[in-house]
Amino acid sequence: MRTEVLSNMENCFGYIDENYKRICFDMEEAKAKYRKLHEEISLMAVTKTVPPEAVNHAISCGIQLLGENRVQEYTSKKDFYDTSASVHFIGHLQTNKVKYIIEDMDLIQSVDSIRLAAEINRHAERIGKQQQILAEVNIGGEASKSGVCPEMLIEFLEEVAKMPNIRVKGLMTIPPPGENEKFLCKMQQLYLDISSKNMDNIDMDVLSMGMSGDYAKAIQYGSTLVRIGTGLFGARKYK
Repeated sequence: MRTEVLSNMENCFGYIDENYKRICFDMEEAKAKYRKLHEEISLMAVTKTVPPEAVNHAISCGIQLLGENRVQEYTSKKDFYDTSASVHFIGHLQTNKVKYIIEDMDLIQSVDSIRLAAEINRHAERIGKQQQILAEVNIGGEASKSGVCPEMLIEFLEEVAKMPNIRVKGLMTIPPPGENEKFLCKMQQLYLDISSKNMDNIDMDVLSMGMSGDYAKAIQYGSTLVRIGTGLFGARKYK
């Protein structure tokens, strides 16, 4: 049984190796076609359902950024992770779960309400931290998704900017399937418009958009951080 497990994990590692090389090639190709040479685009490994052994192998390949979707899953795996990678929270975050991740997250990408921002600020103050966040934008106005509607984003950012233990570093979105190019373009324009306003206590350093199926297009439309899970680890749990 142990031999079978080791063999499966070795196969998993080889699969990750090949995917990582392909993703890096595709990203560089998109950057060369659409972006300036000096612009940096980060690759995040989304680790939902992925065991720590596979995550750590991805880190050994060159991944420097992990994206966590679920608080309970993260807390069960974090002690087994290679600590050289930075960790972001990218999933829907309930206010009562903030206390479990606040010490570990370099950035919380999925801040979608004043109530959540206030709770993050409260816990960040408690531990003496200024927590970096992204404002999650529901760019397609989908009822099934979290996020601030574009029309309310300026007002949202102005309120969050008053919170002393939070620093907004940019925006995050998941565009609707099937029409993602239109909404990627809309998100890029929103990001540029807000950047031009030079709002107090608001940095527009990060535009987090693009996943396994659309990361090259997201790079075309200005993404600085792409979040890839299935494209790197596959669409199944590893044994």
